[in-house]
Amino acid sequence: MLRSELIERAARFRSAEDDPSRSLSDCPALVLNADYTPLSYYPLSIWPWQTAIKAVVLEKVDVVSCYDRSVRSPSWTMQIPSVIALHDYVKPSEFPAFTRFNLFLRDKFTCQYCGSPHNLTFDHVIPRRLGGRTSWENILTACSPCNLKKGGRTPRQANMPPMLAPIRPTSWQLQERGKAFPPNYLHETWRDWLYWDIELEE
Repeated sequence: MLRSELIERAARFRSAEDDPSRSLSDCPALVLNADYTPLSYYPLSIWPWQTAIKAVVLEKVDVVSCYDRSVRSPSWTMQIPSVIALHDYVKPSEFPAFTRFNLFLRDKFTCQYCGSPHNLTFDHVIPRRLGGRTSWENILTACSPCNLKKGGRTPRQANMPPMLAPIRPTSWQLQERGKAFPPNYLHETWRDWLYWDIELEE
């Protein structure tokens, strides 16, 4: 099966045929940068419909696609945007913030000692009692059982080599990781803008 098919199945793209009955709160707009790439993959860059319409009225964005829903005032009617693109390019920061979530994303939400996706926490590769720092280069995602098993030892002392050495990721690397974890909400008009560059597999 193509990887794109797996992503589409996991994402459960919502059909545009359901638009007429769609609640306005279920009509967020996917926000693209001026180069027509998503501002962010994880978390996905989306705006509520009110913010999207305000940006259109203020001429800060171009409308790329719309839902089959409209909002009206006494003087005008507007379709609710489903995909918008900024007029001005926003340069992403080179490095992401050092947070628990970003750490888990870097490590693909799996324990770096056994591969389990359950009961995740983080582990100091070089224990703090041995001078280990709390930094990208010394923290790995670990499940609770592996964390307890390793204890205050180094991976070599515990005979628990990690799958990957911890690194400080770039924002681009985390965005690439994020593509493998589709959000719960994806509208079909977003498909071409999120996964156009996915390599097809035989």
